[in-house]
Amino acid sequence: MSDYQFNGRLGLQQRLLPSYRVPFFDALAVACEGGLSVFAGQPTSGEAIQTADHLGVAHYAPARNLHFGRIGSPVYLCWQSGLLHWLDTWQPDALIAEANPRYLSTRLACAWMRARRRPVLGWGLGAPQGKGALEALRRPGRARFLSHFDGMVAYSQRGAEEYRRMGFPAGRVFVAPNAAASRPAQPPEPRLPSFAGRPVVLFVGRLQTRKRIDNLLYACAAMPPELQPDLWVVGDGPAMADFQDIARQVYPRAQFPGAKHGTELETYFSVADLFVLPGTGGLAVQEAMAHGLPVVVAEGDGTQDDLVRPENGWRVPPGDRAALAEILLESLSDITRLRRMGRASFRIVAEDANIERMVDVFLQAIEAVSSQ
Repeated sequence: MSDYQFNGRLGLQQRLLPSYRVPFFDALAVACEGGLSVFAGQPTSGEAIQTADHLGVAHYAPARNLHFGRIGSPVYLCWQSGLLHWLDTWQPDALIAEANPRYLSTRLACAWMRARRRPVLGWGLGAPQGKGALEALRRPGRARFLSHFDGMVAYSQRGAEEYRRMGFPAGRVFVAPNAAASRPAQPPEPRLPSFAGRPVVLFVGRLQTRKRIDNLLYACAAMPPELQPDLWVVGDGPAMADFQDIARQVYPRAQFPGAKHGTELETYFSVADLFVLPGTGGLAVQEAMAHGLPVVVAEGDGTQDDLVRPENGWRVPPGDRAALAEILLESLSDITRLRRMGRASFRIVAEDANIERMVDVFLQAIEAVSSQ
């Protein structure tokens, strides 16, 4: 439970309602005396995102998303129909909105709140510096968009610094760790001081091309035969069959048990020795750390920077199979260090990277911008 409380009604706008965000939204709702309403719509037909259709504590207000262009393309735009009606109905005392300039209706929501002298927090990955002439044209518009917000919450320290470089006031930028699990109630069972047979490498997540399981398969195959681990790829998704085909040719030791949840998933975390995320995304990293696992992640948008530190894991250049194989060899060659790094992972999640900490940061940010 959060150490902070918000005395009013809180509104939160999202393009989507991902399933992994439900625990955070419900925890945030518990900390709001007047309740929380989440306004969110549906993904495009080509997106492999698991969404929820209800919340346990918070109120879910469905939006009608109008998509223009292909998601991920430079020209994609989204309009959320019904946003102003939701604001009129819910009458939030404060609003949290995704700080993405591609969501055109967000500007109207900011103007609606500002006209009533109510604070608006932006929430986003950051504002990375692009390349080329197009970026030079976009950057001033992005800065104008950010100026609609009274405060900004970033997923990571890197994202926070990017907002500051865009000219957003440093005193109104906050960092909330990107967490999908609550603070662990107790440490996991101590792991054995030696491997029980071959070491076990684990991946958990949605099986999409961008997860780059192919890189993990090739990296395992590049290791000396006597050190090659058992590889468990837990999850389902549109690229599962393609990854299985590669595994049959490259690394038959890999197993694909499908999607697992609850106590079934707990079993995989408990028997693993190392968690690897070879591609982008993946909040399962935090869950793996909560189970006392050292982690290897591909460097990406900065969301993993604050989680994966030298004392608990490794960050590998994206797409670099040779570097990934080298790190696998290094990590699995020293089990004493591996177990020590796993204990550091648990400590980081217990103290810094959990849903309760996220809720606290958001409520502190609302209080800070309200007083200003």
